[in-house]
Amino acid sequence: MTKDGTLRWGILGPGGIAHAFTADLIQNGLIVQAVGSRQLIKAQEFADEFDIANAHGSYEDLVADPDVDVIYIATPHPFHAENALLALNAGKHVLVEKPFTLNQAEAERVVARATELGLVVLEAMWTRFLPHMVRLREILAEGLLGDLVGVVADHTQSLPQNPEHRINNLELGGGALLDLGIYPISFTVDVLGLPDTIQASAAFAETGADSTVATVFGYDGGRTATSFSTSTAKGTNVASVLGTRGRIDLDAVWYSPTTFRRYDADGELQETYTSTVVGRGMHYQALELERLVAEEHLTGDILPTSESIAIMGVLDEIRRQIGLVYPGERDTAV
Repeated sequence: MTKDGTLRWGILGPGGIAHAFTADLIQNGLIVQAVGSRQLIKAQEFADEFDIANAHGSYEDLVADPDVDVIYIATPHPFHAENALLALNAGKHVLVEKPFTLNQAEAERVVARATELGLVVLEAMWTRFLPHMVRLREILAEGLLGDLVGVVADHTQSLPQNPEHRINNLELGGGALLDLGIYPISFTVDVLGLPDTIQASAAFAETGADSTVATVFGYDGGRTATSFSTSTAKGTNVASVLGTRGRIDLDAVWYSPTTFRRYDADGELQETYTSTVVGRGMHYQALELERLVAEEHLTGDILPTSESIAIMGVLDEIRRQIGLVYPGERDTAV
């Protein structure tokens, strides 16, 4: 880190999401020191685009860079665990894109290694750290909605149907659940906690990847949460939290910086929250990781590693119910 304790970021995997993340970091004054790709030319192009000092032609060279303190992992889902372990074993803190890993067993291994080494590992579920979600949790903590009744959320996109596209490629962990469903599922767990019961149904593309996933979560006291995610059609992309004393309606796109309204039990508007964010807001998760490192905490309250592990367990159960197994898992039980 720099003399004043500022962390220096390295980007592992210069794809689309890495472009958005890096732009947000730079816009908000964080230091992006290096980028690594399996092809040096791609790393150099990315470095030139963002004026990054160090470009590396392998992930191994990136994590070995002495000028880098923390690695952001933006590779396809099946590689999250091995890339995270590579960075951790090189002594780097890690922010790894959602979903945290491919399954719960991988998540447990990553967190165990980070704990053993005394390093921070954080899932890059950026929605958790956005200002409107911070305010939503404050409202819930204040009891302004009364007893919670349920959550409704969707994530629907019209994405390429080309069988070669990553979203339709099981070898790359493609499908609606891990790419899209992770958002409403993580949101539901944030609001209501882990479900007592899970029911799931799905439709599949010709490649075997899940193109649509719907879930119903059950909780004690009759609380219920529903989610719907698909890669074949763009819907409203809104969400609601309902309680006995009122509700919160989150506008599209609910999982990015947006506006929400809080109503009382009679439907009267009580509060409007409007996000004011520089960039897309992806830097808030990076600020959380930097805070954890500065305060010498291995995990935090907004998205503790134990919850990332548990959410992967929820995704595993959904996949068990809909019969979805990724190629790398076929020799072992999910």
